[in-house]
Amino acid sequence: MGKMIQLKPPLSEQEVRALKAGDEIVVTGTVYSARDMSHKRLCEVIKAGEQLPFDLDGAIIYFLGPTPAAPGQIIGAAGPTTSSRMDAFSPSLIQKGLKAMIGKGYRNGNVRQALKEYGAVHLSALGGAGALLSKLIVSAEVIAYQDLAAEAIRRLEVLNFPAIVAYDSHGRSIYGDQEG
Repeated sequence: MGKMIQLKPPLSEQEVRALKAGDEIVVTGTVYSARDMSHKRLCEVIKAGEQLPFDLDGAIIYFLGPTPAAPGQIIGAAGPTTSSRMDAFSPSLIQKGLKAMIGKGYRNGNVRQALKEYGAVHLSALGGAGALLSKLIVSAEVIAYQDLAAEAIRRLEVLNFPAIVAYDSHGRSIYGDQEG
């Protein structure tokens, strides 16, 4: 096991291109949560040429739809959603400056090509550990699409949030040559 790589968004292309599949990282700073429906809306906004609800340049999106927070908690269970559900939307967001995504599972060839072309990575978080991961989120605020409830976009502040580089910007993957 190597040293954990510290990432603090917004991420630069140089920083992202230095990451390799299998690197262990921890993220501290601002991450945005978004799932299927909010990804769809973001892509509709891009297509319409309108202003996005947050700056994608150097951003990290966590594929997350948290459970409701218990009284006194910042957020409910916050485990990653299956990444392939965002495959149709991710290339457009990567093209607009998104530098990293956090989820679980495989990404398709279009996403992998966008990672290479625009210098972005896909990170994998531990599925099934939502209660534990929620403890690393120190603040959560809905910033867009409140009508989507759990799928609303949230600005999260995370502290030492662990993940592994599953797909890097050079076409390598912890999954081998599998295309997803």
